[in-house]
Amino acid sequence: MSEEAGQSMVAKARDTDSERFLISDLCNLLDSYLPHDAVQEVYSAYLFGAEAHEGQHRMSGEPYIYHPIAVARILAEMHMDHQSIVAAILHDVIEDTPTAKEQVESRFGAEVAELVDGVSKLTQIQFESKAEQQAENFRKMMLAMVRDIRVILIKLADRLHNMRTLGVMRPDKRRRIARETLEIYAPIANRLGMNQMRLELEDLGFAALHPMRSRVLEEAVRRARGNRKEILNKIETAIKRRLRQEHIDGEIKSREKHLYSLYRKMRGKGVSFADVSDVYAFRIIVDKPDTCYRALGIVHNLYKPVPGKFKDYIAIPKANGYQSLHTVLFGPYGVPIEVQIRTEDMDRVAEAGIAAHWLYKAGEGGANSAQQRAREWLRELLEMQKNAGNSLEFLENVKIDLFPDEVYVFTPQGEIMELPRGATAVDFAYAVHTEVGNTCIAAKIDRHLSPLRTPLLNGQTVEIITAPGAHPNPAWLNFVITAKARSNIRHHLKNLRSEEAVNLGRRLLDKALASLGTSLGELPQARIEAFLSDCGAESLEAVLDDIGLGNRFPILVARQLAGRSEEVEAGASGDAAQVTTPLAIKGTEGMVVSYAKCCRPIPGDPIIGFVSAGRGIVIHVENCKNVADYRNQPEKWIDVEWEPDVEGEFPAELRIEVANQRGVLATVAAVIADMGSNIENVGIEERDGMNTTMVFTITVKNRRHLASVMRRIRHIKLVLRLSRGRG
Repeated sequence: MSEEAGQSMVAKARDTDSERFLISDLCNLLDSYLPHDAVQEVYSAYLFGAEAHEGQHRMSGEPYIYHPIAVARILAEMHMDHQSIVAAILHDVIEDTPTAKEQVESRFGAEVAELVDGVSKLTQIQFESKAEQQAENFRKMMLAMVRDIRVILIKLADRLHNMRTLGVMRPDKRRRIARETLEIYAPIANRLGMNQMRLELEDLGFAALHPMRSRVLEEAVRRARGNRKEILNKIETAIKRRLRQEHIDGEIKSREKHLYSLYRKMRGKGVSFADVSDVYAFRIIVDKPDTCYRALGIVHNLYKPVPGKFKDYIAIPKANGYQSLHTVLFGPYGVPIEVQIRTEDMDRVAEAGIAAHWLYKAGEGGANSAQQRAREWLRELLEMQKNAGNSLEFLENVKIDLFPDEVYVFTPQGEIMELPRGATAVDFAYAVHTEVGNTCIAAKIDRHLSPLRTPLLNGQTVEIITAPGAHPNPAWLNFVITAKARSNIRHHLKNLRSEEAVNLGRRLLDKALASLGTSLGELPQARIEAFLSDCGAESLEAVLDDIGLGNRFPILVARQLAGRSEEVEAGASGDAAQVTTPLAIKGTEGMVVSYAKCCRPIPGDPIIGFVSAGRGIVIHVENCKNVADYRNQPEKWIDVEWEPDVEGEFPAELRIEVANQRGVLATVAAVIADMGSNIENVGIEERDGMNTTMVFTITVKNRRHLASVMRRIRHIKLVLRLSRGRG
């Protein structure tokens, strides 16, 4: 036997021993909490998975089956049920082998098959972009998670093992996976209260995304650790002594900040390592909640508390079920001390979160709290999914929802509402109920009327004022920060725009049909159905929607409906010329009719309409300089005119040259306000030391209203020159 062959056999034997050790080690771990027949089923899954992955290797060169077993061991350490362990071992068989979901179901049952399918990516479907594919895979996984929370626990364990073995990947792939871990998977672990898993995912993600920064920070922490030991021991001894004096049995642990949280704090606050590392952190674990508050009084008596740094997460738990008392103290030598005080059950839930349900049957109160909060979040995810236009929008909404910091505010009835930091009154309204958000018109914060965009602070009482006919304002999207508010506003506006587009499309099509001597009401239903079949449209409403949004030309649709489709292209512009009655603009068409910012048309101006795909009709003043640029697209222009009684207010721009004297801006603004006009924006252009040009964007009802405003402004002594601007 050659030396190479001998070495190959030794290596093979080592692989076999290692493989046998891995599965036997897993089974030994499972034996400690699962019945024997459940462990046998896990072993059967191992044999099934090993056969399915036969011949497949990881990039490290080891047999692929090592990865599923490692994932299963992570879940076994959480004491997960045997279906989760089986699904973890089989989690890649549908995606990476010829094995079908039906085979898994017939062998291990529907529950396991659903778990495996929930974690499997969509590999057979073609997507336009990598981002869309990833977003669609994420949406599939999150919807599977809504049906069964264990899907995400398996996926998190899978991601954790992949992060532990990321070193063999190409640098670009390493960075992509690390960024995805930090942006999505670590926040999900945090949202589910799985602190231990979150911290490891964050530190591994940080090391892969910023290897140099991670190494430098790790070295700095290692050096600082030696200098801190004496102070840590002194503080710990003082706390222990005082607790004993008060007959409180408590475990005290000194905590070291993790690299990624240190890095985030340094980046977020713009401070040096010395500033964030000079914080000494301790955790006190006691028997029951009452003792937590007693221990808090003891440490506050031992060291002075820092004002405003106390947080009671026992009375008001975090969104993920986390409970603890947090305080910051002035320690010896002036160093700040962070102290967390919690019970053993709270500590278990804080570390394992949603998994505490399987891990610790004894601590069910806390675990059930985490489970209940997770279920509430899943219900919100389902609502977001229904309202999202596509996978990318859903992913964006979930990322917003994973923003970790909360504020706690009260309803007028005294109920506590949790919202992300920076949330506004509109976010609060949608958190109360979707219909409250859709119909809100004002807010009272601590009994005072406040703008809807006002960011909320801890402890405020918020009351929302609603009106039956009110609708969401598109401007709200500029300041809301919760995913629920954003997705509901977008959903409402999409429906609203569709309704407006159908109404405008109907008017445009009737106008085009009138030029052909007919109307939509006079056309036989069979003709309409034949047209819909020819053009592949779902319904007449869909065609009208397309016309209103500028995606179809009304005259071409009219010719086809009227049965004059021959030479449509050639005759389109000619027919357009035959439509002598201009379309009347009412000012109430909504989002499908917009007014060009280049010339800012107002009622009374001679106007012309430009059909813009996806936007509907854009109204320009007839002598606008951009109209000349578009003249080579005659088929997109449409004759329009203002209705005699146009409703609404329209923006107009005024350029006012004034003598540069104190109070001139206030004087001009007061005159504009007196004339019943609202100021939307003011810009100042310095000309020289003597004169200044002010550019006002104001709202007016029509040309007559604008003329009245301009006449009053001209009477101001300090005004040297006034003209209407054109954007």
